[in-house]
Amino acid sequence: MPAPGRTPLPASTRRLLASRRRVLSGALGVGALAATGSLAACGDGSSGSELAAEKAVDLQGATLKLMVNQPHVLAFTDLLGKKFEQEFGGKLEVTAIPYDQLTSKQILDVQGGDGEFDVFDYFYFGLGELVDAGALVDLTDWIGANADIATDDFLPSIYDPYTLIDGRRYGLPFDGDTHVLYYNAEVFETYGVEPPTTWDEYDAAAEKITKDSGGKVYGAIVEAQQVPMILGCSFINRLAGYGGTLVDADGKAAFNGEEGLAALQHLVDVSPNALPTPLQTGFDQANSAFLSGQGAMLDTWTDLGLKAQDPASSKIVDKWGVVTLPVGGRNTTPRTALDAGFGLGVSSASGQQDKAAAFVKWATNEQNNFLLASTAGSGIDPARKTVLDSAEYAAAAGKATDVIREGLDGDPLAWPSQQGAPKALQDLVDQLALAIQGQVEPQAALDEAAESWGKTLG
Repeated sequence: MPAPGRTPLPASTRRLLASRRRVLSGALGVGALAATGSLAACGDGSSGSELAAEKAVDLQGATLKLMVNQPHVLAFTDLLGKKFEQEFGGKLEVTAIPYDQLTSKQILDVQGGDGEFDVFDYFYFGLGELVDAGALVDLTDWIGANADIATDDFLPSIYDPYTLIDGRRYGLPFDGDTHVLYYNAEVFETYGVEPPTTWDEYDAAAEKITKDSGGKVYGAIVEAQQVPMILGCSFINRLAGYGGTLVDADGKAAFNGEEGLAALQHLVDVSPNALPTPLQTGFDQANSAFLSGQGAMLDTWTDLGLKAQDPASSKIVDKWGVVTLPVGGRNTTPRTALDAGFGLGVSSASGQQDKAAAFVKWATNEQNNFLLASTAGSGIDPARKTVLDSAEYAAAAGKATDVIREGLDGDPLAWPSQQGAPKALQDLVDQLALAIQGQVEPQAALDEAAESWGKTLG
């Protein structure tokens, strides 16, 4: 049944959904519905529906339901929610989902027939899966007709990866996620080490700090929870640092070469000098350990610096530093990756798609991107050039500003986002975990994952 007060889906859409619905399986789910055409009828298999290009929309008094990533709760409730109420007298009803279930829950809401939500806060690497499932509205023409969205202000490094599938756009960038390397400057000074520029230097620093401190401080914090958003990021950071890539020019898996092997071997070798236990360390545990002074280095999302300067959550105020991710092997050029960023899209099952799209436009505008990116705990990083380049953002980000700009203004390594990408990435991290546990040799793990990618992504 549709959520109370919602406009039911058109009969033709309901019949098509019923006839083409697959059983969802796995932590990230795989959907089958893909459709294009008008709001009331579906077509040849590339999106759930298409929003009319031009239509005046009034958000006054609107109530919208959002399914969002758990770490973004503050952004949508305390920040955007309050501002939405002040500006429009409206209400945001926010449902937070653990990051390892987000894509599958969004597909299930549409294909399961509930149609409860209007707006999805989506992983960009799940975009193709959502489009294949018919879960997102095609916003291409609507974006083109709304020049005040200022799409040329979105960071070029994220605009296409976050929104584009087969030449059509299904959302707007919301959270420009990359990683940098944070370090505890006080600990570094105490144990006489310098911020690393290579992964070998990182290893040496981690070993020295862990041993010389007698285990009071761990030299490294390694996020290796067995999901793409966590272990996937840690591996891909090192893959990029060693000069590797996920896929080659033909779209074939390329992470099982010498660069990928070096990246995985690094994760295996650093574990004895890392906060126990990497495979059980996720986003929250890693941040807490760094902010409390338990660990000396952490490669993670750029907004951690805001929390590090907040006395309410940090014991290391003014005692930390930040550098670009290290390089390794023959590579001498630092490169970050687009680690698990987010866009905002309109659910194809929403009964108020025009208002949902208007909200997406509003939530991703320059003023709101700055509000979120400059607020500690929001979990949101710059998605717009005007925000990233502003003096106001630099004042908020402080010493991390130049490193953040270097990553987002550069050529960050994008993850695959086509249909099947979530499964392929999960298969990869499953093999990485086996290697870190010592159950499989690193090269064998990478080869097995590459074979799986060939079957899943073609």
